[in-house]
Formats: sequence, C-alpha cells, structure tokens
Amino acid sequence: MKELVERIKAEGVHVGGGIVKVDGFLNHQVDTDLAAAMGAHFANRFREAGVTGITKVITAEVSGIAPALATAQALAAPLIFARKHRSSIVTEDYYHAAVTSRTKGDIVNLMLSRKYLNADDSVLIIDDFLATGSTVGVLAGLIAESGARLKGIGCVIEKPAEGGRARLSRLQVPIIALARIELEGDRLVVS
Repeated sequence: MKELVERIKAEGVHVGGGIVKVDGFLNHQVDTDLAAAMGAHFANRFREAGVTGITKVITAEVSGIAPALATAQALAAPLIFARKHRSSIVTEDYYHAAVTSRTKGDIVNLMLSRKYLNADDSVLIIDDFLATGSTVGVLAGLIAESGARLKGIGCVIEKPAEGGRARLSRLQVPIIALARIELEGDRLVVS
C-alpha cells in the first residue's frame, strides 16, 4: 500500500531493539483517512484471496483497534477487541490467555467475551504489527477455543526478520501485510 509505505519512510523511527515507532499516524495519533484506506485495502485483499463471509474482526487493544475498526467497517462486520484488563463492571465469562508483549517485555492477559464470539463466527484477525507472531497466535488460540473459524490474518506492518509469518503458517490461512520493514542497522527499509 503505497501511501502507508511513504508514511513509514517519512515518519517511522527505529528506537532500538527492533522496535519501530509509527505513533504519529498509527498507534498513538491515528490518521483516520489512512486508517480507512487500510481497512478498504484489507477488505479487498482478503476478497481477492477468496476470504468471504466474515462475521467478526478481532484485534488486541489498543494499537490494533484503528485498523481493525476500519477493516470491520469495510466488511460490514462487528469488531471485537481483546481486553488487557478486566473492568469491575464486566461480569460475563471470557476466553483468556497470556502473551509476552513485544514492546514492553511483560506478560499481557488477553480476554475475549464468550458473549460475542462463538462457533457460528468466521473471523479475521487484524493487528498493527506482525513481528514474532505471539499476540496473533494467542488470539488465534482464543478463536479456536470458541469454536469460531479463523479465515485470515492481516497486519499493517510486518517485520519479516522476526519470523512471525513462519510461526503462524501452521494456521493455514492467508496472511496479508500492507507494508514490510527490514532493519539495516538503524535504517528502515520499507516495502
């Protein structure tokens, strides 16, 4: 996606440890026009891959919400985001799993309400980054636990060197990235 690649080239910064900062348009301040274009692009790419009948789009809070919402809107499907914290007013039962945060290095609990995800659902996972694949892998596990069918995985930015795509290949679903980043020292190579 040319517009996204250009924004990453102009604003993306490697802050060390393989972490790439794109908070000016994706995961702190959101460029809503770009987010809408990403959602439409994901919807079209999944249709081209033969993925149809999506009933839910799932992501992990917080950074995946904007692109997942735009994708859900383009597909006329509800968005569910996996919560990281259980609210005191939330009483329903959850699918629950823990994952190590790539950016923070600590354990994060992800929870999906059983009320909103069941065996009748066909699901896409949309997230901001695909690095090691651990967050997407945990979300896929929660989807499998619900009995729903995972139909595809979309990530705004993939970092191929971290091996996430290979780790997720066992899921046997299309994996679509809108941009890819390789690091050459501190320099970002974006395609």
